[in-house]
Amino acid sequence: MDLLDAIEEKRFLGQEFLIWLWCSSEERGGSVSLPDRGEVPVVFEKHMLLECGEGAECEKLVCRGQLTELKEARAGLALGKRPEQARLKIGSEEREYSFTLTAATLEFRSMKLPATAGEDGGGDDRAGLEGQILERVSLIEEGIELVNALFRRFLMLRTSDAWPKELAKLRQWISSGAELATTAYS
Repeated sequence: MDLLDAIEEKRFLGQEFLIWLWCSSEERGGSVSLPDRGEVPVVFEKHMLLECGEGAECEKLVCRGQLTELKEARAGLALGKRPEQARLKIGSEEREYSFTLTAATLEFRSMKLPATAGEDGGGDDRAGLEGQILERVSLIEEGIELVNALFRRFLMLRTSDAWPKELAKLRQWISSGAELATTAYS
C-alpha cells in the first residue's frame, strides 16, 4: 500500500476528529477538556469545507462568512457531507492559535501564532533575530502539540468501549444541526 492509498483509507479518522471536536466544543461552551491540560478553548471559525462522494463524483460545499455560525455546515453534515477542512482557533487568550486544519492529513495551513515579545519592532541585531525565530518555532511546536493532544484524546475515546455512546451523541448533534439550519432560514 502506498502513501496515498493509506491516506485515503484513513481519511475518515480526520473527518470524525473534526466532527467530534466541533461537537465537544459546542457542548462545553467553546472548550474541550484534556486530562493533563484542563479546559482548552476550541472555536470553529467562519470557514469550513465539506465533501461528499469520491473522485469525479465528489461534491464540495464551502461554508464561510462572519455571521453564518456554520449552520450550513451543520446541515451539510446531516445530508452526509463530511468535513475536509476547518478554520480553528485554539488556546487561551495569551496563547491563541488560529489555523486551517485538513482532515485527511491533519495538515496545518495559514497558522497565525500568538504575538511574541520580539514583535514590538526591536533592533536589527543577529542574536535578537535568532531569538525571535526560535521563539516562533517553539510556538509552532506548542500549537501542533495542542492539536496532537486533542487528537490523542479523540483516538482514546474512538478505540474505547465508550465510543458507541459517543457516536450516538454525535449523531444526535448532527441531526439537531439540520433542524437548527431549517428554522434559521424559514
